Amino acid sequence: MTIETENQKSVKGRIVAAAWQLFYEKGYNGTTVDDIIDLSGTSKGSFYYYFNTKDELLNTLSMILDDNYEILKEKMDPDMNSYDKLLYLNYEAHSMIEEKINIDLLASLYSTQLVAQGHRSLLDQNRTYYKLISSVIDEGQKRGEILDEVSVSDLVRYYSMCERALVSDWCLNKGEYSLREYSKKCMPVMLEHFKR
Repeated sequence: MTIETENQKSVKGRIVAAAWQLFYEKGYNGTTVDDIIDLSGTSKGSFYYYFNTKDELLNTLSMILDDNYEILKEKMDPDMNSYDKLLYLNYEAHSMIEEKINIDLLASLYSTQLVAQGHRSLLDQNRTYYKLISSVIDEGQKRGEILDEVSVSDLVRYYSMCERALVSDWCLNKGEYSLREYSKKCMPVMLEHFKR
């Protein structure tokens, strides 16, 4: 990767991070492109280089989530049981969603992903999320901690489906309960058959 490419990624990343922070604090409609430019410390030219409209930023949630997974990957104890790693990642990710992602925006994104034609960013298997979950499950199978009669890809699909189900239900219930605490209670039950 060249320095220019890293710098471009940094600029785009700053715009995305600023946008989602503002969406949470001020709401989507209360956030202007100028607000995003000011908070990100970029320029209009940079903004419009990456995004034609503010609406396009809604599809960047997967970038925000993946940035969080990169942090969690570094913080995670490598000696932790792989099954416990999956529960840890779920709890921490859902904590971040509950604290930093506006529930109405999340619900809107999920609904647009349901009807989108072509690429669905949340299902992109090249995301950090899918690679991390795959590596934890693969490691768990090799250590004898996770069921190995089922393929890694099938277990990843099931895990991600469980996570989406918890988030979707939380959105449907308008955040009437804590996503992190509900996930902490439900995810071990949903993943029980993963255990070796």
